[in-house]
Amino acid sequence: MAGRLAGKRCVVTAAAQGIGRATAEAFLKEGAAMVVAVDVNAEKLKEFTSERVERRVLDVRDAEGVKALANDYPDIDVLFNCVGIVHQGTLLETTEQDWDNSFDVNVKSMFLLCKAFIPQMIRRSKGSIINVSSVASSLRGIEKRTLYGATKAAVIGLTKGVARDHVRQGVRCNVICPSPVATPSYATRSADPEDSDKEHIDYMENKMIGRLAKPEEVANLCVYLASDESSYHTGNVFVIDGGFTL
Repeated sequence: MAGRLAGKRCVVTAAAQGIGRATAEAFLKEGAAMVVAVDVNAEKLKEFTSERVERRVLDVRDAEGVKALANDYPDIDVLFNCVGIVHQGTLLETTEQDWDNSFDVNVKSMFLLCKAFIPQMIRRSKGSIINVSSVASSLRGIEKRTLYGATKAAVIGLTKGVARDHVRQGVRCNVICPSPVATPSYATRSADPEDSDKEHIDYMENKMIGRLAKPEEVANLCVYLASDESSYHTGNVFVIDGGFTL
């Protein structure tokens, strides 16, 4: 199939819904030869119908499981690290368990995946890694997102370090920083008028473009970064926020 990603073999984490699902679908639409859709939700993964999708039920905090994934797919061109959780609360409302769990999911998982797939990219002298951070990071502080922002700032640092270490080895690593995205999880939480996310969504609707981002809009950026069109981009931070940080 012709397309901007023709022949490319991709791994997408958190692929069952939201940004991950939209990006996996966009990769397929642009001709990716294979998309390995990784998620903990086996039922949602079954919704992929393309013969070019390989489904993998995996908790990406599992180091041995991640190593096995890389061993099973030794010729990956694109790694899209999309897994993440959003902790809500101030620093004083955050427990050590909250801290460790958020860093395990949001940062350690990316460390494990990068470490597993970079060697094969180096051997082939090509590869694009795309990490998901957020505007709530080193870019700006957001109320009751202190822990989340700390993890996403770490993702930016991780991305830049990986890019610098492997800049001469054909491996590119970039990071995207979306503002809140209209994913199913947001829709579910915002149905409760007492939920702080309802206030967050209302706030976003009064900012610049005036709505949440669509998963497909973020996926379009990921297609560009996965393609050869972005061959001179590495270590770059791509903000997609509808003017939120202006």
